[in-house]
Amino acid sequence: MKLEDVSQAIADRAEGRRRFLVAIAGPPASGKSTLAARLARKIGEGSKVVAMDGFHRDNHWLDAHGLRDRKGAPETFDVEAFTALVGTLASGEAADVPGFDRDRDCVVPAADHVGAADRILLVEGNYLLLDRPDWHDLARLWDVTVFLSVPRAELERRLVARWRQHGWDDDVARAWIDGNDLPNISTVLTESRAADYVIESD
Repeated sequence: MKLEDVSQAIADRAEGRRRFLVAIAGPPASGKSTLAARLARKIGEGSKVVAMDGFHRDNHWLDAHGLRDRKGAPETFDVEAFTALVGTLASGEAADVPGFDRDRDCVVPAADHVGAADRILLVEGNYLLLDRPDWHDLARLWDVTVFLSVPRAELERRLVARWRQHGWDDDVARAWIDGNDLPNISTVLTESRAADYVIESD
C-alpha cells in the first residue's frame, strides 16, 4: 500500500478514540523511523512517534550475559519493560519514554514524553510483530499493524552506510553485519506476524 492510503486508514480507524496504537515493524535499516515520522506528518495533530530503541539492555548487562556481540537481537531488549510501557500508553495514560543515543551507545532515560493530547501513537521497532513467547503480549495492544518491506540487498547497502557513518571501517562493519544484523533481519522476516498493512520500499 501507499503511505497516503495507510495514513488515511489509520486516521479513519482512530476517529473518536482516546488513544490509538499503531505498530510499525520491519527489519534493521528498513526505514521505520523515517516512515513513522512521515505518517505522523500526514496524520497531523494528535499523532506522535514512540521508538522501541530506548529499551536496549545496557552494555554491562549484555557483557554479564554474554550478549554484547548480539546487541540489537530480540533477547538484548528489555521486552518486559517495553510491554509494560505500551500497556500504559494503550490505557490512555501519560508516560515518559526512554531514548537511545547511538553515538554514545547508551539508553537515555525519559528522553521523550507522551501526554494526554498524544492520541495516535506510531510505535516503531524491529520486533513489534514477533511471534515469540517473550513478545507475544504486545499483539493484543496494537490497534493497527504496519510492516515496512525492503529488499535485502538494499538493507545491506544501508547498513554498510550506517556503520561507515559511525566511523567503522569496512571490514569491521562487514563482520558486524554478517554476524549480527543479517541474523536479526532473518528473525524479523521469518518470525513476524502478518501485518494489517504492508508498505514496500526499494
